[in-house]
Amino acid sequence: MCGLAGFLGGVVDVVGDETLLSHMADTLIHRGPDDGGVWCNSEHRIGLVHRRLSVLDLSPNGHQPMVSASGRYVLSFNGEIYNHLDLRCKIQGASGKEQNWRGHSDTETLLAGIEAWGLDATLKKSIGMFAISLWDRETNTLALARDRVGEKPLYYGWQGSGKKRVFLFGSELKALKAHPAFGADIDRGALCLLLRYNYIPAPYSIYQGIAKLEPGCLLSVSLAQPEPKIWKYWDAVEMARAGVAQPFAGTPDQAVDALEVLIKDVVRQQMMTDVPLGAFLSGGIDSSTVVALMQAQSSRSVKTFTIGFNENSYNEAVHAKAVARHLGTEHTELYVTPEQAMGVIPRLPALYCEPFADSSQIPTFLVSQLAKQQVTVSLSGDAGDELFCGYNRYQLTNNLWKILALVPAPLRALVAKGITAVSPAGWDSVAGIIPGAGRSGDKLHKGAGVLASTTVNELYLGMVSHLRKPADWVIEGQEPPTYLTGLRPELGALGAVERMMALDMISYLPDDILVKVDRAGMGVSLEGRAPFLDHRIVEFAWSLPLEYKLRDGQTKWPLRQVLYRHVPRELIDRPKMGFGVPLHDWLRGPLRDWAENLLSEARLRREGYFRPEPVREMWAEHLSGRRNWMANLWSVLMFQAWLEMENMN
Repeated sequence: MCGLAGFLGGVVDVVGDETLLSHMADTLIHRGPDDGGVWCNSEHRIGLVHRRLSVLDLSPNGHQPMVSASGRYVLSFNGEIYNHLDLRCKIQGASGKEQNWRGHSDTETLLAGIEAWGLDATLKKSIGMFAISLWDRETNTLALARDRVGEKPLYYGWQGSGKKRVFLFGSELKALKAHPAFGADIDRGALCLLLRYNYIPAPYSIYQGIAKLEPGCLLSVSLAQPEPKIWKYWDAVEMARAGVAQPFAGTPDQAVDALEVLIKDVVRQQMMTDVPLGAFLSGGIDSSTVVALMQAQSSRSVKTFTIGFNENSYNEAVHAKAVARHLGTEHTELYVTPEQAMGVIPRLPALYCEPFADSSQIPTFLVSQLAKQQVTVSLSGDAGDELFCGYNRYQLTNNLWKILALVPAPLRALVAKGITAVSPAGWDSVAGIIPGAGRSGDKLHKGAGVLASTTVNELYLGMVSHLRKPADWVIEGQEPPTYLTGLRPELGALGAVERMMALDMISYLPDDILVKVDRAGMGVSLEGRAPFLDHRIVEFAWSLPLEYKLRDGQTKWPLRQVLYRHVPRELIDRPKMGFGVPLHDWLRGPLRDWAENLLSEARLRREGYFRPEPVREMWAEHLSGRRNWMANLWSVLMFQAWLEMENMN
């Protein structure tokens, strides 16, 4: 795992270019502490940088940026190509002669493949996670590419004007900011998206003129043709449609057999490394399946890591320990105090480099920090929910729509008005009379907000939105379209649940989950690998009929059956638990002064991004205990904390 950056265009400065590139590289040293490199050609105004976390071929033969054998291509590459040894055999077979390999890095393999087949064809043959910048010295063209599902990040955009106009690109925004042409103008539309989703979805970024390259995409740009040309070499939506159109023809049991063989092979490939290896283990279905298949193929105990909390409603450590004991892993757990967890918060703005407000970023960083003490690579169970119908909201939304569709819209609006006429605290007091009902007021109020939905798509948007009208909060804010709003992909052939899963795969998964995991791991120089994101598993999962994934009311059925072959079901079968921390209580207690400072009316008016009235009203309501507005407030707080860091730099 590594970091890359560079520029195309701008003023030619033979001496200064290398110094500037080195400065850009220094901002990414956490992504690659082991080695760094700079390559530039001032005549063509192109520069590439690389920071290396050595995982394969620890020798200088893996140094980047790397020049191809013919001298035509220069590559700066972040990621892993898990089948690169197979690709070497194919390259050698195609050439019909012995290849003179300098080392055994996947970077060298990629370059050889590009020379043999071209970039597009090489990416289609490659299995892995990656972000790539490639300079073609023959055509004077820069190419950028991102892996199929979006594990590795890549930002880009033109900045500056006139002779100083320059195309910048990099793994993180902080590398682009190191260039003097960077404008740093905040995009208020992106801020609206943050308030709706708690993250900023691709292609948008928090800065005007800077975009995220979307998963599965290739970009080509040159000084002769400055408008970037972008196309997909792998289309997640098209793949999902194809899987549903041509489903797996075998029985459910045959599907389980095939899935186990496939996951086992993927895990075997991802265990290949020249550095210490481990895995995150929460004790849930996804991580337990990955660890079980790691241990089944390892001659020594796999190192596993989990963090626990003393608050029972947030603690999965006891379940992880039981699974680890059964599998015989070398297990490390750390019970985190509230003080330790809150100590991460000041690091978040720099860690994520644009506002990001999924509060599970805190435990994700802590477990990454724990693992880094012993290993350099850690496998995880990310994407199991998106691929195998694991989220409760899929069933909830579908079942709710079946009922709502039978009720006339005016009547639904009347019911919603009646629900919101009673405060959440009032509903909680009524629910207290009913055993097991718990605190239901906030959920009822949120549910009332979606009763007026006219389609299941609109209903799902309401279910995943934290603010329904974020532009009302942002001064001069205008919300741009996303895949969940004005840019909806063609998913007509998919059922309601499958449409929700597909939308998550192209939005929530790459823009929230994978951003969270990448920045948390790279923040401590830890490479994270997610076997379920191998495109072969993704494609197989989409070929499974929905009734195989959601069977007799049980989510992730085929994945569960694979796991039950290795771990007793009594260690696994329990209610789903989120990976979070009690931020709602901390904001009323130990974090109150910190939050009050960031949300003060005078400050909001002075900075000019948020209308103070709705923010202050929500903050007061949260402090009173009448409502739990943590998710909404956290997005505002993460922007405010990020803005404070920006103003200090």
